[in-house]
Amino acid sequence: MNVSGPLISVIILNYNGARWLERCLTSLRSQSLAPQIEVIVADNQSTDGSDQLAEKLIQSVPRGVFIRHGANLGYCEGNNRAARTAHGKYLLFLNNDTWLEPDCLENLLHEIERTSAQAATPLVLNYSDDSFQSLGALGFDALGLSSTRASFDTTREVFMPEGCCYWIEREWFERLGGFDPALFMYSDEFDLSWRVWIAGGKAVGVPSSCLHHRGAAQVNPEGGDQVNELRTSDTKRFYANRNGLLVLLKNCQHILLLMVPAQLALLIGEAAASLVLVRRWSFVRKAYWEALVDCWHLRHHIAAERRRLWQIRCRSDFWMLRFLRWRFNRWDELVRMIRHGAPKVTRD
Repeated sequence: MNVSGPLISVIILNYNGARWLERCLTSLRSQSLAPQIEVIVADNQSTDGSDQLAEKLIQSVPRGVFIRHGANLGYCEGNNRAARTAHGKYLLFLNNDTWLEPDCLENLLHEIERTSAQAATPLVLNYSDDSFQSLGALGFDALGLSSTRASFDTTREVFMPEGCCYWIEREWFERLGGFDPALFMYSDEFDLSWRVWIAGGKAVGVPSSCLHHRGAAQVNPEGGDQVNELRTSDTKRFYANRNGLLVLLKNCQHILLLMVPAQLALLIGEAAASLVLVRRWSFVRKAYWEALVDCWHLRHHIAAERRRLWQIRCRSDFWMLRFLRWRFNRWDELVRMIRHGAPKVTRD
């Protein structure tokens, strides 16, 4: 790498982010490490004019690059293509509905180098205040879903850095194959983190590095800077349900594959409950039945990925059992439902 080049490449995949882009980019310009940062904004065929806005705003960012994909490539392939143009030693995949404290990247870099970690997440706070949102998932539950987001005071290992601000060494990102385009979106950070760990790497959460995140800005836009209701959609649940199974089928070696039938049982139970609550068969068909069918259609991709990962695997399922947590993922969803009410389901 050219020593005069950027140290960190920040990649922002934009889709209809006009409300959030300016504050996000302003916070990057204000970073204490700004001279060492490259900022790449890649647009996934936005329809709200945020592509033109991003192209204009990026002109005021030193080492700013704008890429127009010309199609909605999804989160995974959209970020992969942007990453191929990056020059930094480190990549930070950043959502557009975020803004960073001025020393966020400096503190993150310091802890990455001190701990020799390959991936990391800063402390994620809510968008408009300093209330806690996440410091990454500490593990996965018995159903194979990401579990246990808790605050802590010093840098420690986490199973999964948050997807809204996923930091990873570029060399490792390339070695692991980047994000899996077959996922399209959702569970992408869970899948990548699993590969980081089984390939012999390490991920950490860094509480001294702070970032603010709105969250679910596309699926759940009501409330402005704050989430005041829950929404989901046929398509979101399709990808979430299908990809949860894909992550396990690709990355689990042997004993952890037992989580696959457990997750299937969960999905069957949720499908029955959804039919009663939503009262729309088309939602159940799309979100559950078609998710399972599409997972089956991807069986050859799963087999190819298992063969590829076998070549870089350094850690077995028995080693990975240290990340098993007894706090179920759905408990956190239940807490959100108590706070905001049952999710509103939209057709798409």
